Amino acid sequence: MNHLIDILFSPVNITLTILMLILVLYWILTMVSGVDFDLDVDVDVDIDIDADIDADVDTSIDGGNVDFQDFSSTEVSKEVKVKNRKKSLKWWQKLLIFFNFIGLPFMFTFTCWIFIWWMLTTITTTITGNFENSLGYIIMLLGFFPALILTKIFTTPFKSFFKNLNKNGDAPIEIVGRRGICLSKIKDDKMGSAEVVVDHTPLAIYVKSLSGVKIDYKEPILIVKQSKNKNYYYVQSYKTN
Repeated sequence: MNHLIDILFSPVNITLTILMLILVLYWILTMVSGVDFDLDVDVDVDIDIDADIDADVDTSIDGGNVDFQDFSSTEVSKEVKVKNRKKSLKWWQKLLIFFNFIGLPFMFTFTCWIFIWWMLTTITTTITGNFENSLGYIIMLLGFFPALILTKIFTTPFKSFFKNLNKNGDAPIEIVGRRGICLSKIKDDKMGSAEVVVDHTPLAIYVKSLSGVKIDYKEPILIVKQSKNKNYYYVQSYKTN
């Protein structure tokens, strides 16, 4: 037992071991408290994403942003086509999509990646006896890329599962018929974001104007129906005055 602890907390393995412990603590706190501690990094999205990765994206949303948590929890559908090609995806965005960091909940994929990387490094350095020397650091760094590939293979089957859940892992909430606030200026076939409050919980969704009529930022809206690919909703203005 002491030998195993020495290996796990050796100079080579200690970084990934500590990171794994932090992730285990994260999931325990999430399950116990029910609070979502997922990352929240602003990423602007203006249109749909093409699953072939060669899609172009307009990174400007008039009046508001879509946060990374919502973006990363959205299932990327092969049926979605890009209609407004303005700006190419950056290389890191393509990598995130390819390795399922986008298309699945980010923390789920990230945890799988770190766990696989940690396992590869620990097992390899233990077998070769290089968990305390310079060669061990090289093995750890080289494990970065195989871990990503194995993560993609492991997480891909989960995409169909998470597609039928919301970002918190619950059963889908009925959005159609509810009122919300548009967080982007949309018109014609342009996609934007909106916020709907359900049981005192704000939910972010992607929206398009039902009839193509312009809807301004912060304008009240009514969610009329969901798109066929279930990636966004059609909305119309709901001004009461």
